[in-house]
Amino acid sequence: MPTDDSNPGSFAAMAQVPVATAASGNPVLSTLVSAVKKAGLVDSLNTADALTVFAPANSAFDKIPAGDLKKVLADKKQLTSILTYHVVPGKLAPADLAGTHKTLEGDSVTVTGSGTDFKVGDASVVCGNVQTANATVYIIDSVLMPKS
Repeated sequence: MPTDDSNPGSFAAMAQVPVATAASGNPVLSTLVSAVKKAGLVDSLNTADALTVFAPANSAFDKIPAGDLKKVLADKKQLTSILTYHVVPGKLAPADLAGTHKTLEGDSVTVTGSGTDFKVGDASVVCGNVQTANATVYIIDSVLMPKS
């Protein structure tokens, strides 16, 4: 991943802007950004004080059958529920990541592992502890689904 400040998807550039804006500059997160826009969550995420976001990479969305994904993207209520299930209040450092955390959706998500090897439910963290102005982002390889 690029580290050059002039590249909007670089870690240095992402650290300067709020989370939804930061994600929009990162090509690995373009499907997530589209979903966040469809759900109308850009302002909510950008104005929140401190968040931890488990951000599914494009490859995570590719695992969902195209018809199912299209249906979810068209259902704002379900889409909002799924997306807010990926967000936890507070900026969690890797040392605080393992454990059960209540999500903005209202359900809880369980993180296991340590060091640089973490799982969020069944999803693996492929890139972690990415800082934005108001959030810590952990890029994951699967989309998390709330129980309800």
